Order: sequence, then structure tokens, then C-alpha cells
Amino acid sequence: MQLRKLLVPGLISLTLLSGCSLFSGEEDVVKMSPLPEVENQFTPNTVWSSSVGSGIGDFYSNLHPAWQDGNVYAADRRGTVKAMSASDGQEIWKVDLSENRGLLSRNAPALLSGGVTVSGGHVYVGSEKAQIYALNIVDGAIAWQTTVAGEAVSRPVASDGLLLVHTSNGMLQALDEASGAIKWTANLDIPALSLRGESAPATAYGAAIVGGDNGRVSAVLMQQGQIIWQQRVSQATGPTEIDRLSDVDTTPVIDNGVVYALAYNGNLTALDLRSGQILWKRELGSVNNFIVDAGRIFLVDQSDRVLSLTTDGGVTMWTQEKLLHRNLTAPVLFNGYLVVADSEGYMHWMNADDGRFVAQQKVDSSGFQTDPVVAGDRVLIQAKDGTLYSISR
Repeated sequence: MQLRKLLVPGLISLTLLSGCSLFSGEEDVVKMSPLPEVENQFTPNTVWSSSVGSGIGDFYSNLHPAWQDGNVYAADRRGTVKAMSASDGQEIWKVDLSENRGLLSRNAPALLSGGVTVSGGHVYVGSEKAQIYALNIVDGAIAWQTTVAGEAVSRPVASDGLLLVHTSNGMLQALDEASGAIKWTANLDIPALSLRGESAPATAYGAAIVGGDNGRVSAVLMQQGQIIWQQRVSQATGPTEIDRLSDVDTTPVIDNGVVYALAYNGNLTALDLRSGQILWKRELGSVNNFIVDAGRIFLVDQSDRVLSLTTDGGVTMWTQEKLLHRNLTAPVLFNGYLVVADSEGYMHWMNADDGRFVAQQKVDSSGFQTDPVVAGDRVLIQAKDGTLYSISR
């Protein structure tokens, strides 16, 4: 089992749980799989790279680049937000959202953590300080700034004139996309102990579908903020607190009237979009977002197995187990290949039909944590040190 992004609420830390252990017996020890030997069928090409501030370091972060209309937008944890040309990486504009403490003091970091999201004329990014920023897409000037209910560690989602933000204290809030005014707040509840991370909502037919730290998936009417249905997809069971973590931190996927949801210690579950009724479930867990495409589901599980399953019943089509415990990112589909990156800075390319490796490359020594992003004929990926890479087939 891999434990990532652990959050102990309040000021309690693991070391203060005197006489107790979150683990059964001795702490689990896992070893990273050695780098698999791959005979490259092609050589992925780094078209350009560009530094975006100081990156995220060893902090958990959901910051990853966004792409729209030939431009790329990216941010670092301290507060740098940068717009670049997707073709060559040339800077278009750059802003600093860190707080000015005066001439004699260093600016306080903005602690950006959720985003980047691009919609219409704005670039959106959230922070651990419960701030949501909307920047003008042309020059990066702040269009509005709003304080939300808690840390904004998930990606803001723009839909139907609203910006949806799922905060770390279990609130789903809708902000007016133009002004930042809070339109409504829905309380999704949180348990005493949860993973650090929140599900970004998926939207369809006027509803937002979002996972919660309590193991439930909720459907919320976007215009009113009313909960339509809730369905538990992960039940807190087991002898230890870690075993009982039931977070649904992945973004649900909606496809052909079916909602697919994936919990950390629970199941991959297919739900009816209208009613929330469970259609089928498969015992799999993950904190990584997953892909639904052409009748297939691609995911990286808790142990970093890469799997392909059918959307009809979750039957396994293939499994790739040579990347165990390499702390993989979520996968992306690019030109028929499944692409993941790992904490040692390697990118791994697999045949989407059978899981065989077709290429491997060392890209960055600081390693990767956040998802690659497909941008037309390129894959964008941001390293922990803030370097952004544009890679072609």
C-alpha cells in the first residue's frame, strides 16, 4: 500500500498519537521497482522547456499546466503564474501573486495549490490560503480575488458561468465566473482523518458530480447548489486508521450516462448518472485521476500498477506491473499511447492496447508529481522544480 498526501486535521501530528499506531504491526515498507529495460521504438523529443518559478518542492500540489488557443499557462507554489507560447515556450506574460510585506521583508508566498484552469478570458488558480484568483488571459492582471471556505487544493472547474471549487474542509462552492461572487455552498462533510487532496468536480446536464472524503459521490445541481443524490463507493473498514481512509479524491468521469468513480481504499464504481444507483464495482483503489476512452478505463492503482479495464463490468484487459511503487502520475492518452511519469523524472510510454512499453526517457532529475497534459500534438509536464517541458512524439 502506498500512502500519499496524508492529512491530519488541526494541529495533531502522527508523532503525537502516543500509544497508538496508524499502521498494524510494523510500518509497511515498500521498495521502488527498478527501472524497466525498454527498447525504444521511437525517441520522444523535448521541443522546449521553461522555468516556472521554484516549482512545488516536496509539498503536495495539484498544480499542472493548462493549454488553450495556442498558449500554455503554468504556476508555481510561491505565486508565479506564467503564460507562454505553446509552439516555442516564449514568455507572453508573468505575474507574481505572493504578498508584499514591505520594502525590508521578503514577499509571503501565495501557496498556490489548485489549478491551473483556463476558461474564456480568465486563468484560474487556487491557494492553500483559501484564495481563488482570476487573471486576465491577455496580460495576467487580477480580474478578481475571492476568499473561499477552505484550502483550494483541487483544480477549479468552470462550467455554465460558474467556477466550482472543492475545498479541503469538504465544501463545494460555486463562484460567479465573471465577478468571483459566491453563489452557493454545499457541505459534503469530511471524516476525522483524510488524505490531503480533494476531488475536482465533473459536470454534465447542469449537475456537478464530485467525490468526497467520506467515501461518497455526490450529484449537485449547479444553479441551486442542491444535492440531488449521494452514493457511497468506499466503506471505512479495517484494523487501522490508514485502512479506514475512504477518500474519493479522483475526479469522476462521466461517459454515456454513466459516472465512473475511484476511491483510495474502496472501489472503482460505475453509477447511473440520473439516480446514482450502482451499476457495477471492482475492488481497486487510487488517488490518481483516470481515463475513460472508447469502452476502456485506464488507471494507476495504489501500488502503481497500470491497468486497462472494460467500461462494461470493469473486466481487466491488461496489467503492467513493472513500475510498482515508482510514485506514478495519473496517465494520459497521447497518439494511441498511454503515458505516465514517475518521481525519479522518467516518462514511460505504453501501447494502449496491451500495456507493452514502447519508449522511455529521463526528462528531469527533480521528478514528477502532477499529471501530464495533452496539448494538441504535444505533451506538457511540469517537474517538481518548476521546469515545464513540451514533448512531442
